[in-house]
Amino acid sequence: MFRWVYIAVSVVLVFSAILVAGCGGGSGIDVGGSTTVQPLAEKWASAYQEADVTVSGGGSSAGVKGVAESIFDIGAISRDLKSDETDKWPELVPYGVAYDGVAIVVHPSNPINNLSLEEVRDIFASGSSSTWTVVSREEGSGTRETFENKVMGEEEISASAEFLPSNGSIKQKVATTSNAIGYLSLGYVDDDVKAVAVDGVACSTDTVRGGSYPIARTLYFVTKGEAEGDILDFINFCLSTEGQQIVEGQGYISIR
Repeated sequence: MFRWVYIAVSVVLVFSAILVAGCGGGSGIDVGGSTTVQPLAEKWASAYQEADVTVSGGGSSAGVKGVAESIFDIGAISRDLKSDETDKWPELVPYGVAYDGVAIVVHPSNPINNLSLEEVRDIFASGSSSTWTVVSREEGSGTRETFENKVMGEEEISASAEFLPSNGSIKQKVATTSNAIGYLSLGYVDDDVKAVAVDGVACSTDTVRGGSYPIARTLYFVTKGEAEGDILDFINFCLSTEGQQIVEGQGYISIR
């Protein structure tokens, strides 16, 4: 009899262990969306010790949809929430986690150092030609929407531009094409590309924070309902002194 009791208890313990493992213990956090926020979120995830954090890209719109449909615990976006998104998913809550500038970039050998906002608009509205290879983000990108709102206005980006899926692919194209022009997050700018001034104002931490650079934005984490538990703890870490030091170390601008 004791043998059968022992077997029954063992079976219960095994199934309990499987159930707990299948639930993941509630300690994992999935972050997905903006490729602007992605490298920053990866640095935060690496530094955070309280839970496993998995980070993926896909674009800001994918981040909004993913968190709204409970695919992600946190959606990462590099633009404000749209009215149609908040109408469809009123439970979404944004948390500003950093500031960023959208830099206009050319090949390092290009002698141009400054363009007016009107000149940038005209180049992207005209599209690729013998003078410029114009590269832009695809639809669904928060970086593109910021660029369209703050640069293009009523004009549309020409269909003859080359549309690429991420900040990294824009950077790679501009870095390897002598007459290319594109736009990307300040956090991606390094010696591989040259950021030109816009209306005489360089894209930098000081000009974005001070409001003089014309193509600036806030980066957000978005949750479905008010953040709580592990998710809130992770967001608080990102907003802490240590988290904001990581922001500045990655070339973004602290929100504190």
